[in-house]
Amino acid sequence: MSDLEKSHERILNSNGIKFKDKFVEAYKIIMGDNYDKFIDYSLKRNKISIRINTLKIDIESCIKRIKKKNWNLSHIPWCKEGFWIESDRRDVGNLLEHQLGYIYVQESMSMIPPIVMEIKENQKILDMCASPGSKTTQIAQYMKNTGLLISNDVKGSRLSCLGLNTTRMGLRNNVITLQDAKTLKLDNNFDRVLCDAPCSGTGTISKSLKTLKIWNSNMIKRLSRTQKKLIEIAFNSLKPGGIMIYSTCSLEPDENECVVSDLLNKFENAETMNIKLDLNSTKPFEKWADKELNIGVKNCLRIHPYDNDTDGFFICKIKKL
Repeated sequence: MSDLEKSHERILNSNGIKFKDKFVEAYKIIMGDNYDKFIDYSLKRNKISIRINTLKIDIESCIKRIKKKNWNLSHIPWCKEGFWIESDRRDVGNLLEHQLGYIYVQESMSMIPPIVMEIKENQKILDMCASPGSKTTQIAQYMKNTGLLISNDVKGSRLSCLGLNTTRMGLRNNVITLQDAKTLKLDNNFDRVLCDAPCSGTGTISKSLKTLKIWNSNMIKRLSRTQKKLIEIAFNSLKPGGIMIYSTCSLEPDENECVVSDLLNKFENAETMNIKLDLNSTKPFEKWADKELNIGVKNCLRIHPYDNDTDGFFICKIKKL
């Protein structure tokens, strides 16, 4: 066993977790020669990042306030309002700026979906799985509190957190709804739809080692079936010319490229769009489990933890022709 493998084992053993043989087998296929690098970055302590809420404060004023408290900030290249906090301290939630709604503690990859939605003022937008509110508050920020934002989630217990965050961040253009997104029945009149689907979370192992404990192939298959329903409902909710984002924090092809491919094969008027951002990414899978996927998956954005020293993420931008 190498020194790196021994280090991994120590981290896992201290948390009472072991690698499942099937997980190792699956991720050696997904990651190829980068498997060890993937595990190394997945077990690292993740960086804290914040998004400045321009509904309440301008970026420069907020930076000055935080720097006065001896918190060092470095800009996130793909998000104008996003910053990593460089400090041994982790109690960002105790900052007055957080309590006032000037900042939202949000993983840097999570900022991407609203950025690439091409949001404009006075649009009608649906966030299908909105809790706890990081992306929905970011969407409202880009809408400048105009138009209509429907922020939906499936459990009443999740709505309390969503409501607190939308209030803290100063949203005035959103309506919170409680519905199972798999059975949403909406007119196809939304300019933009975000489907940030429930997933296995294998891109965010650094946040929760429990992911390694609960991972199993049956769970992935079950999630994939749900995700295929959700992405179809999201697409059907769009008006012609509208844009939807499908995203997960999973690195499983069955939850990502395969879900997108299934939609593209069902709907001839669905077209993926290229995403250009200042970051590193990994080539998406165009073939999985000996099955050729729809050529449109080549435009998907697949990000592994070692690409940018962040969580892993998957984003696809789809237009209704």
